[in-house]
Amino acid sequence: MDGAPAVEMRYLSKDGEEGYPGNLSATVTYSLNDRNELRIDYRATTDKDTVLNLTNHSYFNLAGQGEGNILNHVMMINAARFTPVDAGLIPIGELRSVEGTPFDFRTPTAIGARIDGKDEQLVRGKGYDHNFVLDGQAGALALAAKVTEPKSGRILEVLTTEPGVQFYTGNFLDGTIHGKAGKAYNLRYGFCLETQHFPDSPNQPSFPSTALRPGAEYRTTTVYHFSAESAR
Repeated sequence: MDGAPAVEMRYLSKDGEEGYPGNLSATVTYSLNDRNELRIDYRATTDKDTVLNLTNHSYFNLAGQGEGNILNHVMMINAARFTPVDAGLIPIGELRSVEGTPFDFRTPTAIGARIDGKDEQLVRGKGYDHNFVLDGQAGALALAAKVTEPKSGRILEVLTTEPGVQFYTGNFLDGTIHGKAGKAYNLRYGFCLETQHFPDSPNQPSFPSTALRPGAEYRTTTVYHFSAESAR
Protein backbone atom coordinates (compact mmCIF):
# COMPACT_ATOMS: atom_id res chain seq x y z
CA MET A 1 0.00 0.00 0.00
CA ASP A 2 2.69 2.50 -1.07
CA GLY A 3 4.67 1.96 2.11
CA ALA A 4 1.74 2.86 4.36
CA PRO A 5 1.47 1.10 7.74
CA ALA A 6 -0.81 -1.87 7.28
CA VAL A 7 -2.08 -5.07 8.84
CA GLU A 8 -3.15 -8.12 6.85
CA MET A 9 -5.57 -10.72 8.17
CA ARG A 10 -6.31 -14.09 6.60
CA TYR A 11 -9.04 -16.66 7.10
CA LEU A 12 -9.77 -20.03 5.55
CA SER A 13 -13.46 -20.85 5.55
CA LYS A 14 -13.50 -24.60 5.02
CA ASP A 15 -15.83 -26.34 2.61
CA GLY A 16 -19.30 -26.54 4.17
CA GLU A 17 -18.73 -23.95 6.92
CA GLU A 18 -22.08 -22.23 7.64
CA GLY A 19 -23.51 -24.18 4.71
CA TYR A 20 -21.35 -22.53 2.02
CA PRO A 21 -19.54 -24.70 -0.56
CA GLY A 22 -15.82 -24.46 -1.22
CA ASN A 23 -12.63 -23.82 0.71
CA LEU A 24 -12.67 -20.04 0.68
CA SER A 25 -9.36 -18.29 1.32
CA ALA A 26 -10.01 -14.65 2.30
CA THR A 27 -7.60 -11.82 3.04
CA VAL A 28 -8.35 -8.32 4.29
CA THR A 29 -5.70 -5.60 4.51
CA TYR A 30 -6.17 -2.43 6.54
CA SER A 31 -3.77 0.42 5.77
CA LEU A 32 -3.34 4.06 6.82
CA ASN A 33 -1.72 6.87 4.88
CA ASP A 34 -0.73 10.49 5.45
CA ARG A 35 -3.91 11.69 3.67
CA ASN A 36 -6.02 10.64 6.67
CA GLU A 37 -7.37 7.62 4.85
CA LEU A 38 -8.18 4.17 6.14
CA ARG A 39 -8.08 1.80 3.19
CA ILE A 40 -9.58 -1.70 3.27
CA ASP A 41 -8.62 -4.18 0.55
CA TYR A 42 -10.46 -7.50 0.33
CA ARG A 43 -9.30 -10.54 -1.67
CA ALA A 44 -10.59 -14.11 -1.82
CA THR A 45 -10.43 -17.31 -3.86
CA THR A 46 -12.39 -20.56 -3.75
CA ASP A 47 -12.10 -24.12 -5.01
CA LYS A 48 -15.87 -24.55 -5.61
CA ASP A 49 -18.61 -22.29 -6.91
CA THR A 50 -19.80 -20.17 -3.99
CA VAL A 51 -21.13 -16.72 -3.13
CA LEU A 52 -19.29 -13.95 -1.29
CA ASN A 53 -20.14 -10.41 -0.17
CA LEU A 54 -17.75 -8.90 2.39
CA THR A 55 -18.16 -5.53 4.11
CA ASN A 56 -17.16 -3.44 7.13
CA HIS A 57 -19.75 -2.71 9.84
CA SER A 58 -18.05 0.12 11.74
CA TYR A 59 -20.26 2.69 13.48
CA PHE A 60 -19.41 6.37 13.18
CA ASN A 61 -20.37 9.46 15.14
CA LEU A 62 -18.38 12.44 13.93
CA ALA A 63 -19.47 14.53 16.92
CA GLY A 64 -17.37 12.26 19.15
CA GLN A 65 -17.77 9.48 21.67
CA GLY A 66 -20.96 9.89 23.72
CA GLU A 67 -21.81 13.26 22.15
CA GLY A 68 -25.41 12.47 21.30
CA ASN A 69 -27.17 11.07 18.25
CA ILE A 70 -26.23 11.41 14.59
CA LEU A 71 -29.44 13.09 13.38
CA ASN A 72 -27.76 16.46 12.72
CA HIS A 73 -25.02 14.90 10.58
CA VAL A 74 -25.44 16.00 6.97
CA MET A 75 -25.42 13.06 4.55
CA MET A 76 -24.80 12.86 0.80
CA ILE A 77 -25.15 9.50 -0.95
CA ASN A 78 -24.27 9.28 -4.62
CA ALA A 79 -27.25 7.13 -5.55
CA ALA A 80 -30.35 7.72 -7.65
CA ARG A 81 -31.87 4.35 -6.65
CA PHE A 82 -32.18 2.12 -3.61
CA THR A 83 -33.41 -1.42 -2.96
CA PRO A 84 -36.70 -1.40 -1.01
CA VAL A 85 -37.29 -4.17 1.52
CA ASP A 86 -40.10 -6.35 2.78
CA ALA A 87 -41.30 -6.57 6.38
CA GLY A 88 -38.27 -8.73 7.23
CA LEU A 89 -35.90 -6.10 5.80
CA ILE A 90 -34.99 -8.33 2.84
CA PRO A 91 -34.81 -6.60 -0.58
CA ILE A 92 -37.76 -7.36 -2.83
CA GLY A 93 -35.68 -7.22 -6.03
CA GLU A 94 -36.70 -3.73 -7.14
CA LEU A 95 -34.32 -0.87 -7.92
CA ARG A 96 -36.50 2.07 -6.88
CA SER A 97 -35.84 5.71 -7.69
CA VAL A 98 -35.07 7.95 -4.71
CA GLU A 99 -36.74 10.89 -6.47
CA GLY A 100 -39.40 12.43 -4.25
CA THR A 101 -38.70 10.07 -1.34
CA PRO A 102 -36.91 10.37 2.04
CA PHE A 103 -34.13 8.27 0.46
CA ASP A 104 -32.93 11.08 -1.80
CA PHE A 105 -29.57 12.11 -0.36
CA ARG A 106 -28.12 13.28 -3.66
CA THR A 107 -28.32 16.78 -2.19
CA PRO A 108 -26.69 16.91 1.29
CA THR A 109 -29.46 16.53 3.88
CA ALA A 110 -29.52 16.12 7.66
CA ILE A 111 -29.96 12.45 8.55
CA GLY A 112 -32.79 13.32 10.92
CA ALA A 113 -34.70 15.58 8.53
CA ARG A 114 -37.06 12.81 7.35
CA ILE A 115 -36.12 9.75 9.39
CA ASP A 116 -39.35 9.63 11.42
CA GLY A 117 -41.66 10.10 8.46
CA LYS A 118 -44.55 7.79 7.60
CA ASP A 119 -42.86 6.32 4.52
CA GLU A 120 -43.45 2.56 4.60
CA GLN A 121 -39.77 1.79 4.07
CA LEU A 122 -38.72 3.97 7.01
CA VAL A 123 -41.36 2.39 9.21
CA ARG A 124 -40.14 -1.10 8.31
CA GLY A 125 -36.52 -0.24 9.06
CA LYS A 126 -37.33 1.93 12.10
CA GLY A 127 -35.24 4.48 10.21
CA TYR A 128 -32.69 3.98 7.47
CA ASP A 129 -31.42 0.43 7.05
CA HIS A 130 -31.30 0.16 3.28
CA ASN A 131 -28.94 -0.54 0.41
CA PHE A 132 -28.33 2.31 -2.02
CA VAL A 133 -27.47 1.60 -5.67
CA LEU A 134 -24.40 3.72 -6.30
CA ASP A 135 -24.16 5.79 -9.45
CA GLY A 136 -21.17 5.18 -11.68
CA GLN A 137 -19.38 2.03 -12.77
CA ALA A 138 -18.79 -0.71 -10.22
CA GLY A 139 -15.14 -1.74 -10.04
CA ALA A 140 -13.78 1.81 -10.23
CA LEU A 141 -12.90 3.50 -6.93
CA ALA A 142 -15.38 6.38 -6.66
CA LEU A 143 -17.12 8.53 -4.06
CA ALA A 144 -20.12 6.76 -2.54
CA ALA A 145 -21.03 9.07 0.35
CA LYS A 146 -19.95 12.18 2.22
CA VAL A 147 -20.96 12.99 5.78
CA THR A 148 -20.41 16.28 7.61
CA GLU A 149 -20.95 16.99 11.31
CA PRO A 150 -21.69 20.73 11.48
CA LYS A 151 -20.74 21.39 15.10
CA SER A 152 -17.27 19.82 14.99
CA GLY A 153 -16.64 20.36 11.28
CA ARG A 154 -15.52 16.76 10.86
CA ILE A 155 -16.05 15.14 7.46
CA LEU A 156 -16.09 11.51 6.36
CA GLU A 157 -15.92 10.57 2.68
CA VAL A 158 -16.43 6.95 1.65
CA LEU A 159 -15.02 5.70 -1.65
CA THR A 160 -15.51 2.19 -2.95
CA THR A 161 -15.29 -0.15 -5.92
CA GLU A 162 -18.55 -1.82 -4.84
CA PRO A 163 -21.95 -1.22 -6.51
CA GLY A 164 -23.87 -0.52 -3.29
CA VAL A 165 -23.71 0.90 0.22
CA GLN A 166 -25.94 -0.03 3.15
CA PHE A 167 -26.88 3.07 5.15
CA TYR A 168 -27.88 2.21 8.73
CA THR A 169 -28.77 4.71 11.44
CA GLY A 170 -28.39 2.71 14.64
CA ASN A 171 -32.12 2.08 14.91
CA PHE A 172 -31.68 -0.86 17.27
CA LEU A 173 -29.08 0.63 19.61
CA ASP A 174 -30.69 0.80 23.05
CA GLY A 175 -28.00 1.85 25.52
CA THR A 176 -27.04 -1.67 26.56
CA ILE A 177 -23.73 -1.52 24.66
CA HIS A 178 -20.99 0.67 26.14
CA GLY A 179 -17.87 2.04 24.51
CA LYS A 180 -14.91 4.14 25.59
CA ALA A 181 -15.09 5.58 29.12
CA GLY A 182 -18.26 3.57 29.65
CA LYS A 183 -20.30 5.77 27.30
CA ALA A 184 -23.58 4.11 26.30
CA TYR A 185 -24.64 3.71 22.68
CA ASN A 186 -28.24 4.88 22.73
CA LEU A 187 -30.77 4.99 19.89
CA ARG A 188 -29.18 6.45 16.73
CA TYR A 189 -25.89 7.29 18.41
CA GLY A 190 -24.01 5.94 15.39
CA PHE A 191 -24.41 5.35 11.67
CA CYS A 192 -22.91 2.79 9.30
CA LEU A 193 -21.98 2.99 5.63
CA GLU A 194 -21.36 -0.62 4.59
CA THR A 195 -19.99 -0.87 1.06
CA GLN A 196 -21.11 -4.08 -0.60
CA HIS A 197 -22.98 -5.92 -3.31
CA PHE A 198 -26.72 -5.80 -2.73
CA PRO A 199 -28.23 -7.92 0.07
CA ASP A 200 -29.99 -11.12 -1.04
CA SER A 201 -28.21 -11.00 -4.41
CA PRO A 202 -28.09 -14.82 -4.83
CA ASN A 203 -31.92 -14.81 -4.83
CA GLN A 204 -32.40 -11.74 -7.02
CA PRO A 205 -31.41 -12.32 -10.68
CA SER A 206 -31.63 -8.59 -11.46
CA PHE A 207 -28.95 -7.72 -8.87
CA PRO A 208 -25.20 -7.79 -9.63
CA SER A 209 -23.89 -11.31 -9.06
CA THR A 210 -22.04 -12.31 -5.88
CA ALA A 211 -20.93 -15.62 -7.39
CA LEU A 212 -17.26 -16.55 -7.00
CA ARG A 213 -15.89 -19.45 -9.03
CA PRO A 214 -12.63 -21.40 -9.00
CA GLY A 215 -9.92 -19.59 -10.91
CA ALA A 216 -11.43 -16.16 -10.26
CA GLU A 217 -10.37 -13.73 -7.54
CA TYR A 218 -12.72 -11.65 -5.42
CA ARG A 219 -11.17 -8.21 -5.04
CA THR A 220 -12.74 -5.00 -3.68
CA THR A 221 -11.51 -1.80 -2.05
CA THR A 222 -13.10 0.74 0.27
CA VAL A 223 -11.53 3.95 1.55
CA TYR A 224 -12.66 6.05 4.53
CA HIS A 225 -11.22 9.55 4.15
CA PHE A 226 -11.36 11.92 7.13
CA SER A 227 -10.97 15.70 7.07
CA ALA A 228 -12.33 18.81 8.78
CA GLU A 229 -13.66 22.25 8.01
CA SER A 230 -14.31 25.21 10.27
CA ALA A 231 -16.82 24.25 12.94
CA ARG A 232 -20.08 26.20 13.09
